[in-house]
Amino acid sequence: MWAGQSGWGGSSNKWDKGSEPMGEINVTPLVDVMLVLLIIFMVAAPLLTQGINVDLPDADAPAMQQNIEPLVISIRKNGDIYMQKHKVKLKQLAARIQAMRENNPKLPVFIRGDAKTQYQYVAQVMSSLERAGIKKVGLVTEPTR
Repeated sequence: MWAGQSGWGGSSNKWDKGSEPMGEINVTPLVDVMLVLLIIFMVAAPLLTQGINVDLPDADAPAMQQNIEPLVISIRKNGDIYMQKHKVKLKQLAARIQAMRENNPKLPVFIRGDAKTQYQYVAQVMSSLERAGIKKVGLVTEPTR
């Protein structure tokens, strides 16, 4: 007899025919992958914010819950107007919004005005929105710090 055999002719190997395979799943690699994905999304999420960089005014208002991505019109302090990320002229604004709302008549419209924007620019944009048939407009603000 040699060292690996038992006295009755069988081996004491863990892969004997009489032993059952282990029925547990090793979840450590799954947890590792999920943590890496979580970190990637946490880093990438702030980079996905849309729009033009404006300094929003502060206000105490609750956050709105939206299921549809709204049409965001940004107004910089110098009066430049942007639809999403594309610069538009005030004269083109009503026609462009009407064209966008033909496909989606319930598309919400938000105005992001810089805190230092003159009221005249905001009033002109709101007038264009009214000409385009928009009755409800949301004003985007920052929560009070």
